[in-house]
Amino acid sequence: MTLNATIARVTDRIRARSEGPRGDYLDRMRAAASAGPARAHLTCGNQAHAYAAMETDKATLAAGRQPNLGIVTAYNDMLSAHQPYEDFPKLIREEARRNGATAQVAGGVPAMCDGVTQGQPGMELSLFSRDVIALASGVALSHNTFDAALFLGVCDKIVPGLIIGAATFSHIPAVFVPAGPMTSGLPNDEKARVRQQFATGEVGRDKLMEAEMASYHGPGTCTFYGTANTNQMLMEFMGLHLPGSSFVNPGTPLRAALTRAAVARAAQITAQGNDYRPVGEILDERAFVNGLVGLMATGGSTNLVLHLPAMARAAGIHLDLEDFDDISNVVPLMAKVYPNGLADVNHFHAAGGLGYMIGQLLDAGLLHPDARTIMGDGMQPYRMEPRLAGETLEWVPAASETLNDRILRPASAPFAATGGLKQLSGNLGRGVIKVSAVAPERHVIEAPARIFHDQEAVKTAFKAGEFTADTVVVVRFQGPRANGMPELHSLTPTLSVLQERGLKVALVTDGRMSGASGKVPAAIHVSPEAATGGPLAKLRDGDIVRLDAIAGTLTVLAEDFDSRTPVTADLSANSHGIGRDLFEAFRRNVGNATEGAAVVV
Repeated sequence: MTLNATIARVTDRIRARSEGPRGDYLDRMRAAASAGPARAHLTCGNQAHAYAAMETDKATLAAGRQPNLGIVTAYNDMLSAHQPYEDFPKLIREEARRNGATAQVAGGVPAMCDGVTQGQPGMELSLFSRDVIALASGVALSHNTFDAALFLGVCDKIVPGLIIGAATFSHIPAVFVPAGPMTSGLPNDEKARVRQQFATGEVGRDKLMEAEMASYHGPGTCTFYGTANTNQMLMEFMGLHLPGSSFVNPGTPLRAALTRAAVARAAQITAQGNDYRPVGEILDERAFVNGLVGLMATGGSTNLVLHLPAMARAAGIHLDLEDFDDISNVVPLMAKVYPNGLADVNHFHAAGGLGYMIGQLLDAGLLHPDARTIMGDGMQPYRMEPRLAGETLEWVPAASETLNDRILRPASAPFAATGGLKQLSGNLGRGVIKVSAVAPERHVIEAPARIFHDQEAVKTAFKAGEFTADTVVVVRFQGPRANGMPELHSLTPTLSVLQERGLKVALVTDGRMSGASGKVPAAIHVSPEAATGGPLAKLRDGDIVRLDAIAGTLTVLAEDFDSRTPVTADLSANSHGIGRDLFEAFRRNVGNATEGAAVVV
């Protein structure tokens, strides 16, 4: 199938835009690779320190003739998604030995849970944790004793941070090893119903806690299609996972077999073998375009609109919001997974999952078929899915037809003709909106603005019964420089209630909403942010704001708007407590949301 003309055009535009930094990046990668295996250049004292604790493998490591795999792990048991990683290092070391290699835990990276910090002060550290993870990955690999790296991470900021770290060590191969989603619990629509009942006072906290615990109930990724599961999809579309490995549940024989296979593959693709695959070559413009296609086809998290540009820049590639918009316009929405539907990721996987979807998109000419991956040159292996034949892992062709067309549909008969992510621009700045879960009659909202400087003030106004007419709720001073750009997901139940009461309501913010942002139209990541004097800082209560997701515009209809002086806000409360004191340098130096809101790249 011929590559779609828009996909080809966007790829060429990215390649041309990135020519200088990408060329410099590849030159550095080749120079590092030409020096040969790193351990050969270490002194005896360097190596003695590196191998001192490796009783079983010490002699093999000292000989330096076999690949040594570095493990960078985000394990903790605070996150259900990362708890399964507790036992991975032992399994990885054993499998490395069976494949003529050694493995060491190079280091750990922090991994915080946005589900715990939603609506709390700790959420102001969430986005910046991505940059800390990248830095921690760099520290882990800085010992320079590894021929390939295995990255153990799943959730929101962890995978993007690990990618940035991996890209910085461009000359060694990188294999990402997933842990899988938890088994299905309380259906997501029932959980959402109880949340709304709590917001309106119909049920108490005991019923809310009961519902939440029944939904988030065991080891593994949360089962809704938020940022964590979008990350897992991306790693497969970008060729850094083994095919079909993203959504296999933890603690199963297949999960263990896939982890062992990932170790074996990492050992095979080092510079010491015949199939050298440095991560810097895999992370090219084709990989990122394929990732963008996957994001649109699955209706993935808007957080990746921030993460993908930062990830790409670490590999010398420059993405822009126009790339997201153009690709969204030609990629069909093929999946309905909560919050875009009632199914969860386990149901999606059972319906045919990523193997079916990748096959469909390849046949439609919407993916680069020749993209380089950890499996080979081309995306064909990702049309396969893993199976256990006894104790033997094998890959078989994925489903050629959807097994449930209420969850997963072919590219020729999708749920929607486009991916549902739109760029917005106008006199209020640039931002994005995800409309895949928003009813068509709500794609255009024009109403008076009500201005707030934090989400708690919105909830207070709601409880006081102040929302009685159509309203555009503006929550400003929520950008990366103001307070680290926390998610405002805790507003979703409140705004949903207003919408169900028959009001036309929308959210406009320089903050974030997650992949669980739901059915309320939300213009997010608006840049320049209010804290830098951006247009949102000029808005006043009662201004008529028009959010038009069809035309892709975000405007205020006020004749004197340009002449207004931006307001300022007292942001001192954001600078201390719950670790926020430590991140002043990040807030001061962070880039714009349109460029990924990053500090280290």
